[in-house]
Amino acid sequence: MLESTLVPETPIRFAINIVAMMVLVFGLYYRRYRDKELVTAASLFNVFAFGVLTVLSSVEFSLAAGFGLFAILALFTLRSEQISKVEITYFFGSIAIAVICSIHGTELAFVGVIVTLVLLGAWALDHPRILQSADGVKITLDKIDAHALSDPEEMRADLSERLGVDVMSYQITALDYINDMARINVFFRKS
Repeated sequence: MLESTLVPETPIRFAINIVAMMVLVFGLYYRRYRDKELVTAASLFNVFAFGVLTVLSSVEFSLAAGFGLFAILALFTLRSEQISKVEITYFFGSIAIAVICSIHGTELAFVGVIVTLVLLGAWALDHPRILQSADGVKITLDKIDAHALSDPEEMRADLSERLGVDVMSYQITALDYINDMARINVFFRKS
């Protein structure tokens, strides 16, 4: 049974959670990257995680059950399509906010300070002016270049010429010799 002190705090914690998650996911991520699918997933996952963690923080929870919960979460990563480092970071941020807000036993003021610091950190560290000259793009080539793996410098120069930018590096994510296609993440410097 829930302690009487937990019930009045829960709506306040949920409000802090929702506001912080919306600032992170809608205010920062969506405005910068315009990925509706990840915004929906991260915001709903935040709400669901908040609910589960609120219930778990109000009952005695064993270490084995905690490992079981992490195992279930790991299955999601194995069954999901690959997402970028930035996407997974914002997704994790959304979950972290739910964890910070849902665990009872911390003062609400402390929760507010930590969530504010998390949001300020995300805003500053992913601000477009921090790395404004560098960017990345995912491309699919309809022909696998012969030097894609054997000569990285030639491939980098070829990508720079094709894209009209200074390619700093690239990462081949998939080679499909049946369809003669290559999927590549290209990291470039804007002129």
